[in-house]
Amino acid sequence: MKPKKNAKISHQDTEKIECGNCGKMVDSVGKDQTEVFGFPHSPVTAKNTRRKVRATLDKELFCLPLGKGKFLVYAPLRRAAFVANAAAVNSMAALKEGRCVSGKAATEFVEFLRRLEIADAPEAKPPLSVFTEKTTPLSVTLFLTTACNLRCAYCYACAGEGKAQFMSPTLAKRAIDFVVANARERGEKHFEINFHGGGEPTQNWRTLTEAVSYAQKLAKEHGLEFTAYTATNGVFSDKQLDWIIANLSGASVSLDGLPEVHDANRVTTAGQGSSAAVLHTLRRFEEEKFSYGIRMTVTAEMIKRLPDSVDFICANFHPSQLQAEPAFQIGRWVDAPPAETAAFVAAFRKAAARGRKYGAELTFSGARTGTLSNHFCAATQDLFAVTPDGDVSSCYEIFDDKNPRSNIFIYGKENKGGGWLFDSKKTAFLRAQSVDNRPYCKGCFARWSCGGDCLQKILSIYGEKEFAGSGRCAIIRELTKDQILEKIAAAGGVFWHELPGDLHFQRTDAAAVGNCDCVSCGENAAEPIISFETISQSTTGEHT
Repeated sequence: MKPKKNAKISHQDTEKIECGNCGKMVDSVGKDQTEVFGFPHSPVTAKNTRRKVRATLDKELFCLPLGKGKFLVYAPLRRAAFVANAAAVNSMAALKEGRCVSGKAATEFVEFLRRLEIADAPEAKPPLSVFTEKTTPLSVTLFLTTACNLRCAYCYACAGEGKAQFMSPTLAKRAIDFVVANARERGEKHFEINFHGGGEPTQNWRTLTEAVSYAQKLAKEHGLEFTAYTATNGVFSDKQLDWIIANLSGASVSLDGLPEVHDANRVTTAGQGSSAAVLHTLRRFEEEKFSYGIRMTVTAEMIKRLPDSVDFICANFHPSQLQAEPAFQIGRWVDAPPAETAAFVAAFRKAAARGRKYGAELTFSGARTGTLSNHFCAATQDLFAVTPDGDVSSCYEIFDDKNPRSNIFIYGKENKGGGWLFDSKKTAFLRAQSVDNRPYCKGCFARWSCGGDCLQKILSIYGEKEFAGSGRCAIIRELTKDQILEKIAAAGGVFWHELPGDLHFQRTDAAAVGNCDCVSCGENAAEPIISFETISQSTTGEHT
């Protein structure tokens, strides 16, 4: 029974009246005073009627089920998220359909969405890369050699098989000349050198050392700064180790974790385990405070050992980055059982929890919440990587023209008359391989942080066919969801938002109106009972 307009309610009156917050019928003397979205029922006066409000929600808004009636609400382009119940999700669905929501609780909820820029904000621009017509990189990756001192079972490059290729110091210097000239032409003060390839870079020691010395000389001559990094298996002499520490800016070292796990697949040419040499290298890096990261490759057989492996690494070392990737079925590993499974996700979650106890973050290449891009990596963004033969590749895994996908990724070559030549059609094709151009990814909440994942891996699975998902997709979605929950927990447990809404937009008059005056809504206004769920660090990563 509703009170008459403007009638006052006696404190002795026990009839049911309509709550001004949620629209429910409650006792007028306060028997049903439970909180709704942080506000108690308020049957004080009849004029406390339901307010009706409407709002325009962000176009890219996702509600992900977490189980037990909880939903993760995520707006990737706003870098915003919170956990709410089904009523909140229903209210947002109503707003999405153009309907109103009613009551003080709903009004407060809509205001909350506005502060997160999820409602009534200017349209968010997707993170689309902008390219220049001219290719003028400031970074060069030198594929020094296909020779290797290990015979890793899962090597994508089948390193050490066939005749070894070696880059000459002359070619390396011409590549460095190019990025230095670009830096000067563009008015930049920094350039970069990376060493990578189908083999172990330190196996072409002469070219590596001469390239760094040459870069140091040019930097000094032109008043530039430069950094030099290498990917490495970590197996080399103490003399080489001393030089690396003294001359390079950092290194990415392959270590699969526990010695027995590492030695199961990463063996020398004589078939012996390589963990002792790698651990020696890492101890020296620690002693000299040299910057390094660790990349772990996880095979299906070793998934169950991942948590213990992370525990071992974190207890003994302090890498700047700790990354775990499931072994991909390519190269020597093409016929091996897949590691891109739900078991990997479960083990990764346990391993990440172990790492957090040491203050370390375990990462996976496809899960990068907070980073917004329509590209996964530099392979589709003009990576300037030079092969031993003088070709230009855009992918770290395509290091010569013998690869079946070299016709896609090799997009340039050294000009014998000086400079470098680039195929504009291939460049345009690679640039277009972005997540916004992939139909399968359009409805995925993780697409702007994933960036479409590794093009080389996608092509190895589908060839010229249209992409339709992979085992990595499932891993990316699950681990991205975990990361979002971790960000909520780190931000206080209620919501995460990296861009304060009230500092980034002003509402229009229409958006600022609290009460909806549209006649068509009438009794169709939603009546939500909305609440947040508090997320703590101890509970993140447990949702499925």
